[in-house]
Amino acid sequence: MSATTQPALTPVKDLAVAARLGRGRKRTDVIIRTLSLAATAIGLIFLASILITLFVKGFGAMNLAVFTEVTKPPGSEGGLLNAIVGSLIQVVLATLIGTPIGMLVGTYLAEYAQGSRFGDVVRFVSDILLSAPSILIGLFVYQLLVLPFGGFSGWAGVAALAIIIIPIVVRTTEDMLSLVPNTLREAVIGLGAPKWKMIVLVSWRSAISGIITGVLLGIARIAGETAPLLFTSLGNNAWSTNLSAPMPSLPITIYSYAGSPFQDWIELAWAGALLITLAVLLLNIGARSLLGRGK
Repeated sequence: MSATTQPALTPVKDLAVAARLGRGRKRTDVIIRTLSLAATAIGLIFLASILITLFVKGFGAMNLAVFTEVTKPPGSEGGLLNAIVGSLIQVVLATLIGTPIGMLVGTYLAEYAQGSRFGDVVRFVSDILLSAPSILIGLFVYQLLVLPFGGFSGWAGVAALAIIIIPIVVRTTEDMLSLVPNTLREAVIGLGAPKWKMIVLVSWRSAISGIITGVLLGIARIAGETAPLLFTSLGNNAWSTNLSAPMPSLPITIYSYAGSPFQDWIELAWAGALLITLAVLLLNIGARSLLGRGK
């Protein structure tokens, strides 16, 4: 061993400093944990109070007439059949229109537009639509389809809801396809399959549960939209399945009845709000179960 070799220097632990730092960290942890628990409790209290009020008043107003009678003048014991059917028609058509468009755009962004400037522009526009207030979409469709054609219509409501669901499906489809391993794509391409077949048989099949989850979340979003329908389909208190005329919908009926001075209309508004809440709850449960099954 060389005479110039020096023993390794080890840091000396100051027990007093370590104890002081440990007490400070523990105190900070307790404060942050307490604030987090308090914020969680406050949020849960408000959510629980809303849900309890909704379920109590909604179930109290629920009866067979809600599902078998159309909306009628005050005191006539009407129901919400026309509003329920109108909402179903508009939501289903909007989903059938918006889902293929959203899937194709999301597929383009994930499979063809990686690193391209045009893909970045499309993704940016999609993100803007995803976060845009729904009333702005309603105003856009009002200028595009209501004013030029001289009146409100169910088709205008369908168009507004389709525009809302498209960016949700786009974002979900792109994210789910991005999770598909590239090795699967390379294996299929290496076997001589064209790219479109690789996308249909491998990418879509691998990401189908996540894509369906996004579609269900999009349906849950548009099922309770009121603002865009005020400027498009407007609403109708009579039975109507004519998409070329003003069309009833559950959110519009709730909006109109909740602010009325008539007690029977207010009770119907609570019943309609409960129906939408239960529908959205079931869709979210279905989406989570599908996503969990896909994982």
